[in-house]
Amino acid sequence: MKLSPHFTLAEMTASATAARIGDSNQPQLAAHVDALRLVCLKVLEPVRAHFGRPVRVNSGYRSAKTNAAVGSSSTSQHRRGEAADIEIDGVSNADLAAWIATHIEFDQLILEAHRAGDPNSGWVHVSYAAGRNRRQVLTMTIGTHGPVYAAGLPD
Repeated sequence: MKLSPHFTLAEMTASATAARIGDSNQPQLAAHVDALRLVCLKVLEPVRAHFGRPVRVNSGYRSAKTNAAVGSSSTSQHRRGEAADIEIDGVSNADLAAWIATHIEFDQLILEAHRAGDPNSGWVHVSYAAGRNRRQVLTMTIGTHGPVYAAGLPD
């Protein structure tokens, strides 16, 4: 099922973790599919158009079972189909996050697992929540005791 011109439901639900644990990782509610469609239309399509390159979705929708298996919070926006973790080959994740922060309507934007000086480190988490977008921008680095979140993006 196509969610937008360049993104499919299969792409937004694909998960190596789900495959490993035998989970179909499929949305059970139409609202989750609708939310995924909005992420594709409002965020991913404009990103693809600007950069002129395919957007790789590392994680989109996550069922409860898959979400637990990746160690994420039960309140993650991935559970509602409102989020995607993305990268673009040939574009630094910091540059991708910076462009989204200034050009796209979003709820939460996190430059995740970022390492200063390594443009290919981590990935970009971006969410879209219709009618309740906070425009929260964070950078997550891996500290000695796990993830460390800071407001904003690195300079």
